[in-house]
Amino acid sequence: MRDWKFNGVDFSTYPHYEGGDLGVCYTKEQTSIRIWAPTAGQVELRIYRQSQGGSAIRIDQFEKAESGTWLIVLQGDLNGYFYTIRVNDNTGWLNETPGVDARAVGINGIRGLIFDPGTTDPEGWTDDQRVKCESPTDAVIYELSVRDFSVAPSSGMKNKGKYLAFTESGAVSPQGLKTGIDHLKELGITHVHLLPVYDFLTVDERYPDQSYNWGYDPQNFNAPEGSYASNPNTTSRILELKMLVQSLHQAGIGVIFDVVYNHTAHTRRSWFNQTVPGYYYRQKPNGTFSNASGCGNEIATERNMVRKYIIDSLLYWATEFHLDGFRFDLMGVYDLDTMNQIRTKLDQVSPSILLYGEGWTADKSPLSETWRAVKTNITRLYRVAAFNDDFRDGIKGNNFNPHSKGFVSGQTIQEENIKFGITGACFHPQIVYGYVERSKSPWASEPWQCVNYASCHDNYTLFDKLTLSSPEATEEELCRMVMMAGALVLTSQGIPFLHAGDEMARTKSGDHNSYKSPDCINQIDWERKSSYSNIFRYYQMLISLRKSHPAFRMTSANQIRKHLVFSSDYQPGVASYSLVNHANDDKWRTILMVFNGNRYPITFSLPPHISWRIVARDITINPDSTEYISASEIEVSGISMLMLVEDYFNPTIQFTNS
Repeated sequence: MRDWKFNGVDFSTYPHYEGGDLGVCYTKEQTSIRIWAPTAGQVELRIYRQSQGGSAIRIDQFEKAESGTWLIVLQGDLNGYFYTIRVNDNTGWLNETPGVDARAVGINGIRGLIFDPGTTDPEGWTDDQRVKCESPTDAVIYELSVRDFSVAPSSGMKNKGKYLAFTESGAVSPQGLKTGIDHLKELGITHVHLLPVYDFLTVDERYPDQSYNWGYDPQNFNAPEGSYASNPNTTSRILELKMLVQSLHQAGIGVIFDVVYNHTAHTRRSWFNQTVPGYYYRQKPNGTFSNASGCGNEIATERNMVRKYIIDSLLYWATEFHLDGFRFDLMGVYDLDTMNQIRTKLDQVSPSILLYGEGWTADKSPLSETWRAVKTNITRLYRVAAFNDDFRDGIKGNNFNPHSKGFVSGQTIQEENIKFGITGACFHPQIVYGYVERSKSPWASEPWQCVNYASCHDNYTLFDKLTLSSPEATEEELCRMVMMAGALVLTSQGIPFLHAGDEMARTKSGDHNSYKSPDCINQIDWERKSSYSNIFRYYQMLISLRKSHPAFRMTSANQIRKHLVFSSDYQPGVASYSLVNHANDDKWRTILMVFNGNRYPITFSLPPHISWRIVARDITINPDSTEYISASEIEVSGISMLMLVEDYFNPTIQFTNS
């Protein structure tokens, strides 16, 4: 009987395999399978005709090979057959698995599928190209679930909840407004960030409509999820995911995958532990599994073959699926060396690939924080960004307290949190860091290390959070709050990130953790695009403004310190600054920004001797406006952004950071 304790095991003595042929290698003439199982005394392969049930039609033995690996070569064409691997580690036989490296699986991922990779490319795939940004700060990221995108009756899409919904053009809501991929193009975002699309555990692929899950319960890291495919028992899950990527690329939109290498759905029964017990996980001093993920275990990224596994997996996804980026769930579990090696290896595929993650954990880890990719260590990472939860909570209030207010809901003394986000978490001499609620010092050395956001799939939607924290607010005021939150995210330095549906006041009926709630809670209700068309137009114009004006997406902290000057006149509930002297070579010489989080209007004094052109006021944005103001002050409406610009050089005005 196993006790599943590993306090006496020195995993550093396990051999390291350098080869790139782990997993299944198929040709019509033969199929070879190599696995890494250094503690095994015997390994067997079982071949099946179907993905579930029935008996194996043949059982063969692997042969021990170099560096802790085991190898088997089977003659003949095995395309379309299913298989499992079973390991005996001299303590006893472990469970059958498809192997940790499986790239195709049958229904519910319990058996691997031998397949011909050449049959999984859609027509024109060789011409598919990544979407490349000159700088990560040029990106506008939109976080989206494959299922949520299309499953609602109002979506107008045929392939509801499926990869193929992303290939449908011409879909409209009951009100005749664009939905689906046409909506994404109309909104103007540059990248779609997909919640997990690798094979996850809890949705039964035979009956996908009977349960729901975001997918943060990994089972097969290298095989696409089958519940999003038209036929989960075949390679359609690979083909159709590629078709999704291809369709978005043709629309000029990049694709980012949400990856969750920090833990597995099962612990003892995971494919990792059923292959090399204990090795892939960190342990507490008593030898039991540690749990920094809060999900029952945490992956030991610092161990050589774990690091290799993660890097090989990312390289596979990046190359085979032409991906444009990766988001790392609970990146604070990963060690710094692994994250830096990931960046180096992916640069060999394309330096344009975006990398960012959550710079925290859900619980304590036995690996010292000194060596992990937490937010405070971001400066020790090379071209990897972290989410700015300081800005998030400053904008809308504490993320975990439904009653907590933030800047846009009228809570004063949030101004330094807002300034912290405006500068992309970089050092700026005009920020009083002692008043920043979470981080008492800047943690980003450059703006592309900071992902600014107001909401994501976790916790309340932005609209729900504002509704719960401001029950006294009118519908108009709530809409203004949503718009100003978007304005703060999309005009600030760093990488802006939006939660799908924020642009139409998405609600989950107050569900704060909808990871397994039904479609009626999680689906995007496309009818809200009509009901909240003012918010959609405002977000659309904000994105267009950001893309048109490089001043809002500076590429270095030095640029920010040189060209961004905060107002010296303090008013509670107000954040204001100027972008001066053609910031980042912007055609506008000076841009004056005023954010009024109060529910009442304020009077803002203007620098003299300038004829300011009004670009944004109240809830209207018009970059081509011909309305000027030459007065010494201007009224700024409650819960709104004011943007004034000076188009031409004026020698009588000088701006400094002193």
